Amino acid sequence: MGSIVVGVWALAFVLSFSAGFINTYINSAIENEISHIQIHHPKFLDEREVQYNLANSAAIIEQVKKQEAIEAYATRSLNNGMLATSKGSRGVQIRGINPEQEQAVTKLGDKLVDGKYFGATKKKNPIIVSERLAAKLKLKVKSKIVLTFQGVDGELVSAAFKVIGLYKTGNAIFEEMNVFVQQTDLSRLLGNEGMTHEIALVMKDIESIPRVQEQLSMALPKVLVENYKEVSPDVNMYESQMSISTSIVITIVMLALIFGIINTMLMAVLERTKELGMLMAIGMKPLQVFAMIIAETLLLGLLAAPVGLLFGFLTVSYYSSVGIDLSAYSGGMDMVGMSSMVYPTLEMQTFITIAVSVAVTALLGALYPARKATKLKPVEAMQKI
Repeated sequence: MGSIVVGVWALAFVLSFSAGFINTYINSAIENEISHIQIHHPKFLDEREVQYNLANSAAIIEQVKKQEAIEAYATRSLNNGMLATSKGSRGVQIRGINPEQEQAVTKLGDKLVDGKYFGATKKKNPIIVSERLAAKLKLKVKSKIVLTFQGVDGELVSAAFKVIGLYKTGNAIFEEMNVFVQQTDLSRLLGNEGMTHEIALVMKDIESIPRVQEQLSMALPKVLVENYKEVSPDVNMYESQMSISTSIVITIVMLALIFGIINTMLMAVLERTKELGMLMAIGMKPLQVFAMIIAETLLLGLLAAPVGLLFGFLTVSYYSSVGIDLSAYSGGMDMVGMSSMVYPTLEMQTFITIAVSVAVTALLGALYPARKATKLKPVEAMQKI
């Protein structure tokens, strides 16, 4: 019983930690980059060319505002370019944002570690870069940089910007590749005032994503409306692999548990050989002996499993609120977009799956000892010391 309790307890914690780890990555990607739904020109994601913009962005926003399930939206101008300083240069994605809308969707202003957010300064052509990129290019607040990118007419455009803030999201890849400017500044430099390449939507409830996506796709047939799984295959892969990894871990633990049960019940049969022989001698049938061993094993599992599940539930409940600090490994986790704080989580369906798995494992583990008990010969068994 002790081995079953510890096994179930450990299994619940490992599964909750794994689920929390994956959810941390997914939630970070949704919050910082991809949102729940994105709207683009049908060719933009394939070509990433500035001419593939949302020409009817005003009409699209009107349709977005009609959806009550949408909590916030943000329009963005996107372009690839070169960031140059006196210390070096680097290719970046320039994200032209509406400051108020972006704050509602990604809370960019709350991620600043130095400087000010857009609107708090009247500097011409302000720009926000990541703390990581600033360290590599020896930048700081008030540093001047030059962005070079292709305009709508195909000509190269260069403009000077001044750093007003440094941000940190915990995703090294995103931080090294993305800088933020005001959408009005970028679209002006591109040669098309109000140019919008992307509209990001955040839902009040994640369950409403399919419905909102379908309604917007029907109302806006000339644009591409995609959910976060379609925008980011990595996120879709992580989410789809969660159930598979859960099944694999449960199977491994149950395989270890079944050998423990077999060993325990087999020893119980061997130690009671004389008693079992006596029962069979006075008329107990082999099927009844078989049923007795099976019942003992099932009771063993049914008594131990709830205790293990209770300990697992209490452990998960505690760490889901306080989190598990992995800041010691933050350097490596940042490289794959993981937060240093992991909040374990486990659905009730998984607890039920664990309970059923223990019952099935106990039943299978009892078959061999029970069969061995039925093969005993009463006369020989009664002579055992």
